[in-house]
Amino acid sequence: MYARITPYKMKAGSRDATVEIMERVKADILGLQGMQHFINVMDDTGKGYIVALTSLPETPPELQEKINAIWANFAEYLESRPTPETYSVLADWKP
Repeated sequence: MYARITPYKMKAGSRDATVEIMERVKADILGLQGMQHFINVMDDTGKGYIVALTSLPETPPELQEKINAIWANFAEYLESRPTPETYSVLADWKP
């Protein structure tokens, strides 16, 4: 299992719009190839992280195009384009 971790920063005052868009594209996000679990966190300043657990060690070009299309929905609210990093999951514990 792999974790694709994406830090991002939204513009001030865009939280409600961001949540609305996220709900609208939920099926697209959860339907991405390899997707096993999706977590999105954001603080009051608009700084956040996406943690996507996936079965894929790398992102194939056709999948990256789909991810880019999803991010395009948020373009007007993002301070800059997010850059993801992929890690091997060493532990995935649940109580």
